[in-house]
Formats: sequence, structure tokens, C-alpha cells
Amino acid sequence: MKAKKGWLAVKVGLEDDKLERLVIPMSYLHNPLFKPLMERAREVYGYRTSGPLRLPCTVDEFLSLRSRIEGQTLSSSGLVYDQHPSATCREVTESFQPSYLVFS
Repeated sequence: MKAKKGWLAVKVGLEDDKLERLVIPMSYLHNPLFKPLMERAREVYGYRTSGPLRLPCTVDEFLSLRSRIEGQTLSSSGLVYDQHPSATCREVTESFQPSYLVFS
């Protein structure tokens, strides 16, 4: 299945046989919370890959990160999340202690 215009297919998972295909908005690629994961993907898989972009984290870690990104757009608190570029998906998601829940 092809992703809609403005969306990007990604494969999430740490093991080849347990990859899950998800579709994300292209805007995630410019989000500061998503950039450490993109850097990690570059380190692990390199720039030249065939098929969907592969992200080196578990599905649960990715869903937590997605919730944080979506929470950013819903929040008017002006929070700034600062993560080191080499942070893994787990480090990024564990460093955030939410005071509210976002359900999508």
C-alpha cells in the first residue's frame, strides 16, 4: 500500500521478523524530538536503503515518541525538549516524564 501525499511509510522494530509498517506525517522529519531517532537510523542503517525508512526502536518506544510529538502540537505550554543527537529512541522516550496523557 502506498502512503498518501504528505505522509511517509516507516518500518519500526529491532528485529527483522518483527518489523511493523507505520505511516507518519512528513512534518515529523523536521521535528526536534524526531531528529535523534533519524540520526540513530543513519548510524545503524546508513543513507542508502531500499523500501520504507527503518527506525531502530521498538514499536512501543515509537508510539511513545509519536505521542510526545502529537502532544507538542496540542500543548501551548512552550516546552522545549533538548536531546543529544546520538540519543536512542529509548533514551528520548525515557527522558520525558509526562504530567498528562494524550490519547489519539
